[in-house]
Amino acid sequence: MSNSAADRAVLPPTVWPARGRHAGPDSEEVIRRILRRRKETGALDDFAEPTVPADSAVPGEATVPGEAGPRVFEARWRVDDGTVTVRARLTLVTRQAGREWQLVAEAERPWDEAWPSPATMFWPDGDEAGDGGEAAWDYHPAVAGLRLRTVNPLPADDKDMRRVLRDAAKDAWCVNLVVHEAMTPDSLGRLPLVRQLPPGLAHRVVEHRATPQQYRAVNWAVRDLGVEVPRGGAVLLPPDPAPSGYDAREYAVRSVFLDGSESTELIAALSRFVALPKPAPQGAEEALADLRDNWTLMTLEEELARERERVAQYAEALEAMTRSRDLYREAAERAGEALAALRDSPSPALPTTQAASPFQQLTRVFKGLRPPKENAEPTAMPDEETGKTDQ
Repeated sequence: MSNSAADRAVLPPTVWPARGRHAGPDSEEVIRRILRRRKETGALDDFAEPTVPADSAVPGEATVPGEAGPRVFEARWRVDDGTVTVRARLTLVTRQAGREWQLVAEAERPWDEAWPSPATMFWPDGDEAGDGGEAAWDYHPAVAGLRLRTVNPLPADDKDMRRVLRDAAKDAWCVNLVVHEAMTPDSLGRLPLVRQLPPGLAHRVVEHRATPQQYRAVNWAVRDLGVEVPRGGAVLLPPDPAPSGYDAREYAVRSVFLDGSESTELIAALSRFVALPKPAPQGAEEALADLRDNWTLMTLEEELARERERVAQYAEALEAMTRSRDLYREAAERAGEALAALRDSPSPALPTTQAASPFQQLTRVFKGLRPPKENAEPTAMPDEETGKTDQ
């Protein structure tokens, strides 16, 4: 698959994509436990763990040799007072840095960020996490140390800061928010701003924090990305690649108050940014196709509808084959009639003598010009005076 923006489709507005890394042990058991709990409480209609080929893998970093193949989990639930069905598929695979997961959910209508986060249908949220690192599912998949749902202080070293922000911006699965603290915040100000976001945004945003002293350094670090962090404000890093007509100034917030109050301007900018049509993250197209083509968690009505669709496809194919057979039969009959008519027609009389063609005449001339054969006896020449030949 190409990585260029021209070759990557735009995901439909009904799709919710996310990606992360689980750093704790027993990732599969954590997911199974949460799925069972969600079904018991009625949050889920049903879930399944379909079997996948052992050689299947999520696009990206190579899997660890000798490890088991990917695990796939499906879940179905309803939102908006039960009027909209959501189908989600999570793929878990072992990477060099841990257990990486990709999650794609698709609803029956455009996604509403006020709906429950699909991530919390598979992973523990809040106080649900027990011992053993169950809550460590929200690590950034590509940049070590970064996490969702919390504040990520920027490195003190300028070059390290630039590297972290550059590498984070390359991963289009996550939304990167850079906040500059105008002054050292109190305990309320140190709380993550992502906790104020709607559920559909909270688990897709990585919040980077720059201290008051890092104002110049952070703007130097994001200069190559074409954005600027306002003093005491915030900016969203552009997607990679950025869509045509993208204006970074529309996604900069002048003032962000770190006092616990709701940042309405920031939430509005984030909502516009997420809704922006942009090339799908690398691997998202395949994940969506996998969700649609290999979905196994069907209701009885859905299975019946699928079988009816298959019957209709078979009937259409059979009709096309019958049409082709009739056309071939008709063409064969016409060809037979034409051949029979040709055989019954009298042959034209051929002339008894035919004048030599120019080509035949030319061939005869060249035959007369052939050189004598080797070792052939010389022809006897007549004597000019006596007319006798030499013996």
